[in-house]
Amino acid sequence: MSQESLDKIWKMVGLRYKSHPWHGINIGEKAPKIVTSFIEVIPSDTVKYEVDKTTGYLKIDRPQKFSNIVPALYGFIPQTYCKDNVAEFCMEKSGKKIIVGDDDPLDICVLTEREVTHGNIIVSAIPIGGFRMIDGGEADDKIIAVLNNDEMYSEWKDISAIPKTILDRLKHYFLTYKQLPGEDPRCEITHIYGREEAHEVIRRSYDDYQEAYGNLEGVLSLTMMEAFNLGQRKKDILKKLD
Repeated sequence: MSQESLDKIWKMVGLRYKSHPWHGINIGEKAPKIVTSFIEVIPSDTVKYEVDKTTGYLKIDRPQKFSNIVPALYGFIPQTYCKDNVAEFCMEKSGKKIIVGDDDPLDICVLTEREVTHGNIIVSAIPIGGFRMIDGGEADDKIIAVLNNDEMYSEWKDISAIPKTILDRLKHYFLTYKQLPGEDPRCEITHIYGREEAHEVIRRSYDDYQEAYGNLEGVLSLTMMEAFNLGQRKKDILKKLD
């Protein structure tokens, strides 16, 4: 079976079945400068949704604790994975040791002046910086971005342009959204970094994804070809028996 035939099959599969948000949506041709983002949670949500890694559907992770409200569109960048390359960069920049990746796609917050009424959507976003967050010894970077072509926020080219009040609101959410009263803090933000460093985190998370899942379509294509060849062999055997 030719590559052209396989490409046609995958195109037809995409028309018939919903793509997995993590694996089936492309990161974007202009990444890391402009990235595709899958939004799971919006500011009006009273529960935290996240994509179920097995099915690709949104599931309820937990209710938002206390008065914590996510202050921006929140989700992840498809075809990214926080593993060894991301953890290595986190240790290099933070000076901390024994940091591992959190085994999740790279988180992203997308700022926009427009009201978005629900999650489970794809948006195009321009990364302008990020938070180097460590959660229980795991690298858990939060990329900060603006909605592509947003009439107001698209003027912010780097995180340094964001007003301190907005940054403080974002920091407060991430430092407290998992914490119960009386518990010791488990999350820390060691640095706020700019656009270029955010691009490097995205590149490394993409590399981690390629190492873990990069040949996914090739494996599926090979499986499909084996099934096709097996079916053809069965037909040939049956013909010989006639």
